[in-house]
Amino acid sequence: MINFLAHTFTKKVFEQLAAIRNQHCVSIYLPMYKKGKEQNEGLGQSNLKSCLKKVHAVLVEYGYHETKINSYLEPIRNLIFDLSFWRNPSEGLAIFLDKDLGFRYYKLPFPFDIKTYVADHFYLIPLLPLFHNNGIYYLLELSRDYVKLYKGSRNNFRELQINKIIPKQLEAVVGYDFEQKMLQNRTGHMMYPAGSFHGQGEGKEDQKKELVSFFRQINQGVTEMLSSKKAPLILACTDELYPIYKKINSHHNLWDTHLSGDPEFKGTNELHKESWGLVQYYFETTKRVKLANFIAKIHTSKTSCRPSEIFPAAVKGKIDTLFVQQKEDVFGTYNSAKGCLIIDSRKEMRNISLLNMAAIYTFLQGGNVYFLEAEEMPVKNIPMNALFRF
Repeated sequence: MINFLAHTFTKKVFEQLAAIRNQHCVSIYLPMYKKGKEQNEGLGQSNLKSCLKKVHAVLVEYGYHETKINSYLEPIRNLIFDLSFWRNPSEGLAIFLDKDLGFRYYKLPFPFDIKTYVADHFYLIPLLPLFHNNGIYYLLELSRDYVKLYKGSRNNFRELQINKIIPKQLEAVVGYDFEQKMLQNRTGHMMYPAGSFHGQGEGKEDQKKELVSFFRQINQGVTEMLSSKKAPLILACTDELYPIYKKINSHHNLWDTHLSGDPEFKGTNELHKESWGLVQYYFETTKRVKLANFIAKIHTSKTSCRPSEIFPAAVKGKIDTLFVQQKEDVFGTYNSAKGCLIIDSRKEMRNISLLNMAAIYTFLQGGNVYFLEAEEMPVKNIPMNALFRF
């Protein structure tokens, strides 16, 4: 039995879960609570208990014996009583259980609506927002005294280790007298005789030359480190430093706007929020283009709002972009041999979420999946719209 916690939910993990086909796969989603009141009242545990009762009822309907059900669901039940788990919450919790791989859970950085699902596969559509409008970018925190590099996205922000690749202080490049010079410049007092600073002059031009030398080495290291050469690189630095670094930068996508001010006085949460605010529109460009394409082709065979056309196309990898209305679902059965799709009004023991599977097929075969509010959908009052590849 596997029991692991992942703070970052990768595409590889998604693919592993999507590949599982087993009887009575259990998927549970619920919000976690960071506020003291909800934690003290045990609201998260209470929600999980309710979800567990629903899963239990479904397994009874499948004909499972009571003893077998209790044994199968025991790992989830044990989680309810793990106080340390609930005292260290994230925004949302996703739980998966099947007969072969057992029990897994993931704390994730955004809340979920409460959801239970039992079928021969997992319910994964709530996880897809992790992979769209969520592109990778980098933040370089830059000053004379220290350098830090972060890798960010909409939901994640972490510092990268740069010790062996990028000099972290100007003095490491221009010499150890730099600290004395900086102290002199900051206090305005002459603490050391003129000419004692590593053979450098005292003017601004000399200081600028030192910075250029420092930044060149940083730029070389950063360029080598960035795994995505097209990803935006944002600088967090003072207005004075930005144009100097910009001039020697060789990364293909240095962001035109920097986070102004001394980054030393900003926490990582603030840096994440401000930097994502700069690049969010950039990552939503593809969605806007796909919506425009759908509207332009709305009366052609290149688009559809009919599940009977969309679902088979998703299975065959024919969907370029699937637009999904938030908080909606479509249930039914699909006979691939006959190409027959039957729509049901609700989730039943023998049917599946067609929306879930259509989204999974689309995503795994290189298509886009976007979640929209009802008023944003290209064709209103229809849970899924598709733009076809051909």
